[in-house]
Amino acid sequence: MTTTVTLLHPGAMGAPVGGQATHTGARVLYVPTGRGPASVERARQAGLEAAESLESALSVSELVLSICPPHAAEDVAHEVLEHGFRGVYVEANAISPDRATRIAKACSERGALMVDGSLIGGPPAGGSGPRLYLSGDAAAVARVAALFEGTDVPARPLDAGIGAASALKMAYASFQKSARVLAAVSHALAASHGVGDELTREGRELTARILAEVDHFPSVAARAWRWAPEMEEIAAALDSVGLPPEMARASAAVLRRWEPDKDRLDLTPDDVYTRLRTPEGPSTTT
Repeated sequence: MTTTVTLLHPGAMGAPVGGQATHTGARVLYVPTGRGPASVERARQAGLEAAESLESALSVSELVLSICPPHAAEDVAHEVLEHGFRGVYVEANAISPDRATRIAKACSERGALMVDGSLIGGPPAGGSGPRLYLSGDAAAVARVAALFEGTDVPARPLDAGIGAASALKMAYASFQKSARVLAAVSHALAASHGVGDELTREGRELTARILAEVDHFPSVAARAWRWAPEMEEIAAALDSVGLPPEMARASAAVLRRWEPDKDRLDLTPDDVYTRLRTPEGPSTTT
């Protein structure tokens, strides 16, 4: 039996992800009304089927796949629910766990069932694509995962409730996107002093996989008492050439939460995380 899906936003990510579901036999609908030529062309290339209206698409769909700008996620969900949709609503946007929980509650109140989803990685292309993490009702998660079995969007079900997939996306994006911004600020500082090429060269020498090196966090905490003042110096250097110092100052503020752990290397990563959740600083015991 063919599964019919309504894709809510045939954007640069949404259209090709929806297109991957067609490879498993799903019928994927989208609404071209109000979309620009680029979106319509993306949908066409992805093999999506145009519907006359959102109402007509939802009336024949068992699933909805929401991939839209995060600020619009709640409004989009409520629009779908107002049309009486009662199937599985896949909320696959980059939103906070709290927002995901609110959308799940709204779905439940209207007789729909939400699956919390998050896409990590770039749009599918050339045989590779993002990982689709899913959490929530196990049967619904399995149903959504089946849509992408064997495609370039591997589904990764989580044994967890609503909010888990969104939390993973927030955790990953907080590092990845902040790192890109920080790199741009760093290069702007280097360029201001004529050493941009040297910074690029140093960047090529880096071998660290920072997000994967969890066991290194205790040594960061142990050196925070030295690193916080260094970040203040960096903030001053940025400010002196008209660059934004806020990220450096924020890093200094975070590092100060670890200052009482000076030179302690006996902490575990979980100890380090606990310190971050305690604004007044760590206790004297672990």
